[in-house]
Amino acid sequence: MQAKIKQSGMTLIELMIVIVIIGIIAAAAYPNYVDYVRESRRADAMGQLLTLQMAQEEYRLKNTTYAAYADLGVTASSEFYTFSVSNVGAETYTITATATGGQANDTGCTTLSINQNDQKTPAACWQR
Repeated sequence: MQAKIKQSGMTLIELMIVIVIIGIIAAAAYPNYVDYVRESRRADAMGQLLTLQMAQEEYRLKNTTYAAYADLGVTASSEFYTFSVSNVGAETYTITATATGGQANDTGCTTLSINQNDQKTPAACWQR
């Protein structure tokens, strides 16, 4: 009489079920991950804008006007945003971060700006 050999391991059907479950979890998690990455990049740009704002205020303390971007002595750099200073005058400036590359898909928050009165636009993007 032959002895029965007990098989151990997983069947192909069990393996496919595990793969489907992992796929469902990944499909649900990936969009959230992408949103968190965008928000993180946006937060970095906001921090850089605030650094430029502080540089503007420091420049204004020493001079009679605000500075152009090149005169600030501080550079903001990001792989996902470009920074610029506009509307520069004795009492005004606007600092802008414009999304580039993959960050350009950040709906409604592709352009962030702050001015001499600490007005941040778009306001909804700054509140997050």
